[in-house]
Amino acid sequence: MSENVYKVIELVGTSTESWERAATVAVERAAQSLRDLRVAEVTTLDMHLEDGKVLAYRAKVKVSFKYEGSD
Repeated sequence: MSENVYKVIELVGTSTESWERAATVAVERAAQSLRDLRVAEVTTLDMHLEDGKVLAYRAKVKVSFKYEGSD
């Protein structure tokens, strides 16, 4: 097996529907500009509230992708 290095970034996805959708939004957006995504880990779930009502679900997600820096 070859040796590889992976970079990890942290994103926050939001959705008015659910935490699952918020996490999916974060990964789908990352996939638009990053190649070779490997793992996504949901680290925090929270909600944006206003006047005691949920306005949005938020998912903090760590995403890893293969690092292709110059040698």
